[in-house]
Amino acid sequence: MRRREFIKLLACAAVAWPLVARAQQPEPVRRIVFLHGLAENDPEGQARATVFRQGLEALGWTDRNIHIEHRFFGGDFARMQAYMAELVGSPPDVIVANSTPVIAVLKQATRTIPIVFSMVNDPAGQGFVPSLARPGGNITGFSFVDFPIIGKWLEMIKEIAPGVRRITLMFNPQTAPYYRVFLREFGAAAERLAAELSATPVRDEAEIEAAGTAFAREPGSALIAAPDPFVNTHRALIMALAMRHRLPVIYGFKRFVREGGLISYGPDTLDIVRRSASYVDRILRGEKPGDLPVQVPTKYELVINLKTARALDLTVPMTLQARAEEVIE
Repeated sequence: MRRREFIKLLACAAVAWPLVARAQQPEPVRRIVFLHGLAENDPEGQARATVFRQGLEALGWTDRNIHIEHRFFGGDFARMQAYMAELVGSPPDVIVANSTPVIAVLKQATRTIPIVFSMVNDPAGQGFVPSLARPGGNITGFSFVDFPIIGKWLEMIKEIAPGVRRITLMFNPQTAPYYRVFLREFGAAAERLAAELSATPVRDEAEIEAAGTAFAREPGSALIAAPDPFVNTHRALIMALAMRHRLPVIYGFKRFVREGGLISYGPDTLDIVRRSASYVDRILRGEKPGDLPVQVPTKYELVINLKTARALDLTVPMTLQARAEEVIE
C-alpha cells in the first residue's frame, strides 16, 4: 500500500471510530417513579401498573432503556409525605402520580422534576397548574372527574332507586381536598332533584361504620362514595355496610361493582393511565411538561350489578341497563 493511501485510510478510521464506539455504547436507562394512592395489594393498583408499562412498551420503552419504580401509599398521607424527601434527594427522570393528594405533596416538594399526573380532580382549581391548556412549570397530566358527573350520579341513584329521598356524599377531607367543588355541584343538582343532599366526611374505619349506620337508619337513604384514595382503600367496608343496611350506593370506579357494589359511573381508569404513558414518552424525548396541555377523560363507563340490585330489592330499569357498558348478572 502506498504511503498516501495508508495515511488516507488512517484519517478515515480516526473519523469513523468515535461513531462506532458511540453506536456500541448501551442506551442510557431512564428512571421513572410511579406513585400510587392505592395499596400495593389492591388489584386496581396492579392493573394500573401493568397498563402503564404496556403503554410505554408500545412507544419503544422496555427494560433495556427504562426502569420503573412503584410506590403504593394506600391513602396513608403521612407515609406519602415521608417518602418525598427521599424522592427529591434522588430525582428520577419523570414522576408519574395517581391521585390528588400525591400531587398536592409533590407540588410542594419539587418545581424541577417533570411530573405527569393521572386521575387528579380539578387540577387548575387546586392550583396544580395555572390552566389546562397551558400548564407551564413541571406538572401536567390527565384529569379524572369532570364535576358535572356528580349530577349524573344523583340522577342514576334516583333512577335505580326511585324511593330515595336522602343522598349523602362520603369522602375523606384529607385525601379528597377537592370536596368543596363536589359539594358545590351537589347544591346545584339539589335544585332539580326531589332529594335532600348532605356531606359525610370520614377519616377512619370507625367513622365510616358510625356514619354509614347512622345515615341508613332513615328510610329512603342512598350514598355516593367519592372517588378518593381513602374511600378506594376502604371500599370493602363501605360495600359491607351497604348490604347490611340495604343502602343503595353509587361509585366512581367499576372495580367496586365487580367486587359486589351496586352501580358505578366514571372514567375508564386504565385508559387514563395508559394514555399517561404518551406524555412520559414525550418528556423523555425532550418536550417540556408545561408545553403539554392537561387532558380530560374521553371514555366513561356505566357498570351495574344486577345480583346486588336484587339483594337490595331494587329493579334496574331496562333503559338504564341498555346504557351500561357492563351488566353483571
